[in-house]
Amino acid sequence: MDNTAGRTLQTTSISLEVVEMLRELDGGRVTELADELELAPSTVHSHLSTLLSKGYAVKQGDEYYLSLRFLDHGDYVRNRKKSYRVAASYTEQLAKETDCRAVFAVMENGRGVYIHTSSGKHAVWTYSTVGKQFYLHQTASGKSILSRFSRSHVIEIIEQWGLPAATDHTITDPDTLLEQLETIRERGIAFNYEEQLDGIKAVGVPVNGPDDRVVGAFSVASPANRLTDDQFEEDIPNTLLGVANEFELEISMS
Repeated sequence: MDNTAGRTLQTTSISLEVVEMLRELDGGRVTELADELELAPSTVHSHLSTLLSKGYAVKQGDEYYLSLRFLDHGDYVRNRKKSYRVAASYTEQLAKETDCRAVFAVMENGRGVYIHTSSGKHAVWTYSTVGKQFYLHQTASGKSILSRFSRSHVIEIIEQWGLPAATDHTITDPDTLLEQLETIRERGIAFNYEEQLDGIKAVGVPVNGPDDRVVGAFSVASPANRLTDDQFEEDIPNTLLGVANEFELEISMS
C-alpha cells in the first residue's frame, strides 16, 4: 500500500498558487500578490525569487510576470498524444466548412480542456481559448465526452465537480443530465442550447481512439440567431459526424 497517496507539499502548492495568480492578474507586485493570496509578502517574495531563478518568471521594474518558458511546456502537452496532433487540422477544417468557431476538447481530471480552436468567418467571440478548462455538463463537447462513460463514472464526476450553472439554460439536475446523455449516446450528437454562454448554441460529437475509448470531442458553436433550425440540427451535425469519422479513421490506420 502506498502510504504517500493523498499527501501534498505546502511549498509546491503555494508556488502553483503564485503562478496561477500571476496568470490571473497578468503580472503583479509582491504586495499585490500577497493580498490576493492572503500570504505574507516575505513568503510570496521567496516563491517569486525561486520562479525567477528557475526561469519561470520575469521581473520588469517591481512587477513579476510568467515567462515564456511555460510556452514550451504548453506546446509539449498539446502535442504529447498523437490524437491531439491529428485533431488540429480537423478543427480547422470544421471552422472552414461551417464558418463557425470549432474546437477539439478532451477531459482531464473530470474537467474539459480546449486543445485546439479555429474560427470561421462568422465566429465573433474567443471564449473557448486553448488550455481553458470548463465544466463538461455545460458544453456540447463536454456532454459528448460524458456520453461515452458509464452512468457510475458520470455520477463520480458530478460528485467531484457538481453541476454549476453558467446560464439559465444550464442543466443542474443530475437525473436530467443522465437522461440527456442516454439520448446523446444513441444519436452520437450533443446539443448546447445556450447552456454555457447566453446567445451561443453549439453541436458536438465524441471521437474514439483505436482502442474504442473516447479521446475527445469536436464541437462547432455559433451565435444562436445566425443558424436556422435545419442548419443547427441537421447540416452542422452531419458535417461534424463526417469529420469525426475521418479523424477516427486516420488515427486508427497509422
